[in-house]
Amino acid sequence: MDTPRDVERALRSAEPHGLLPVVRDEITDRYGATSVDLLMADYAMTMLQPVPALPYAVEPIPVNASAPGRAFASQEPHAETDQFSSLVTLHLPVSVRGDRIGVLSVCLPAERHTPQVVRELQEIAEILGYAIMVAERDTDLYLQARRATRLTLAAEMQWQLLPGRSCSRPQYALGAQLEPAYAVYGDNFDWSATADHLTLTVTDGMGEGIEAALLTNLAINALRNARRAGLSLPDQAYLADQAVYGHYRGSVYLSTLLLRFELATGQVEIVDAGSPRVWLLRDGVVEEISLEPQLPLGMFEDTPYTTEHIQVRAGDRLVFLSDGAHDVASPSGERYAEKALARALLSTRLLPPSQVPRAILQELAGHRGSAEALDDAVVVCLDWRGGP
Repeated sequence: MDTPRDVERALRSAEPHGLLPVVRDEITDRYGATSVDLLMADYAMTMLQPVPALPYAVEPIPVNASAPGRAFASQEPHAETDQFSSLVTLHLPVSVRGDRIGVLSVCLPAERHTPQVVRELQEIAEILGYAIMVAERDTDLYLQARRATRLTLAAEMQWQLLPGRSCSRPQYALGAQLEPAYAVYGDNFDWSATADHLTLTVTDGMGEGIEAALLTNLAINALRNARRAGLSLPDQAYLADQAVYGHYRGSVYLSTLLLRFELATGQVEIVDAGSPRVWLLRDGVVEEISLEPQLPLGMFEDTPYTTEHIQVRAGDRLVFLSDGAHDVASPSGERYAEKALARALLSTRLLPPSQVPRAILQELAGHRGSAEALDDAVVVCLDWRGGP
């Protein structure tokens, strides 16, 4: 009997909001589970929110210093044994192609906790992740469960625009985060892959609130429209520049970095449109990559764009930061990028890319001290693994 495949078939016919009851029934019947719970990672990636509890109705579980959080952070199953009973609680990461969604927690009789059962439950958790991604088209349940507090309207618009917060392929792994998670407005990131290339954009838009979110939405969708039409990287920048200038006539603009990685060789084509900054960690040495800045998108009419090229190699880590992270000053006036950023990149070098942006943003908050953040920030981390 192929239990994961049976669960997959059951999920295909389940109501979008009813995935957890289906999984709970299947796991209870087949493994004798006493409880099955789904926890969703919140937008700040600091809390795990129970599903299907209504938002704010129950206490969230912190990612740090919790058993479910350990499974979420490591992306490996973690077992809790109750010394006063014969039960084991197994926490299983729920993710899709490296994009971390949450944790499936299953309480089992200790005698059922075998390597074979763990492997099957891992597969069920992965199947559930794919089912959630599809179900989110038709229900708000899982999006509601992601939020520990209300999102601003601008943040709602920005989060809906994102491709995900992490992804992984044999040649690379990506992780990204926006901050403040519940009130971000102008910063954004986007990525898309084919069999031969990875295209990555990091954007730092002008303004605040809904106006900044509208500007970024226009630019990101213009870039996607050009990319999906098969245009070159400079032409993608040119089309987005025209779209933004045509609507705003130069009153606002976006600093944008566009990169196109050739997966087979590690050759990188770059358009630096007044962009967020790029830092390289290679062989234990941190340095900022110097690029030739061109005009931001939307500043003037008919701006031409040209490309630069760099070469990445296996083991390289690239980190991209908007001004809201790069230029933050400490109470003594020291910019984050002067010394603290290099220390943060070195101290997080053993973390996977999915965890690096959150760790850097936490370091940034410590560097800023008690001062209130004056700008939103985006941090993107890319590990280049190389290979075909």
